[in-house]
Amino acid sequence: MKEYIEERAIEIANYIIEEKATVRQTAKKFGVSKSTVHIDVTKEAFL
Repeated sequence: MKEYIEERAIEIANYIIEEKATVRQTAKKFGVSKSTVHIDVTKEAFL
């Protein structure tokens, strides 16, 4: 996986946990799609 994707996935996961944010809120905060958030925080992103 590209390093920037891994870093983004960690940032997204931390944001969701710390802010108790929804996928929709997280997508808006990071300027990515809801699908991207989902993929980044599941194991699919690390295959």
